[in-house]
Amino acid sequence: MGIEQAGYYVIEKQGNFEIRQYQPCIVAETIVESDFDGAGNIAFRRLFNYISGQNRKKESIAMTAPVNQKIVSEKIPMTAPVNQQKSDDKWVVSFLMPSKYSMQTLPEPLDPNVILRVITARKIAAVRYSGTWSKKRYEEKKSHLEQFINERSLKITGEDIFARYDPPFQIFFLRRNEVLIPVEDIQSL
Repeated sequence: MGIEQAGYYVIEKQGNFEIRQYQPCIVAETIVESDFDGAGNIAFRRLFNYISGQNRKKESIAMTAPVNQKIVSEKIPMTAPVNQQKSDDKWVVSFLMPSKYSMQTLPEPLDPNVILRVITARKIAAVRYSGTWSKKRYEEKKSHLEQFINERSLKITGEDIFARYDPPFQIFFLRRNEVLIPVEDIQSL
């Protein structure tokens, strides 16, 4: 399928590990209070409704990949509602918006729990894996990625992100999943 994906180039690659430079992008995101597994399901429906036409223009927006999930960090206001991040069972789940849109041309969400946000260019350490979307498997891969980051003397600059590229009906062993962690070179800080 020709689904648009987040734009980046690879700076370094070692097996399933990469250091990437991501381009700026826009996401539609929502905050969900749930456990790791439930957050993605709850948020997916909200965000899917937005791209399916529940917006001021009643416009359908193409699906992109990945759906990201991460812990709510201190940097995201609690008043602003697929990345999944966690803090006290609160997760930010986001859909990447197609690159043809700007903040001015994206339709306004009707659901006040869905917001649009610009993400600036950033460096990300990534590990790719296939299989289930379980928290246990995610935590295992995250631990390996943190070791990869430490070996390169990089500084973690943000919350870890769970990125899912495939729909739930995809056979689990064919799913593309990633753990993403924002990083910077220690020398550049």
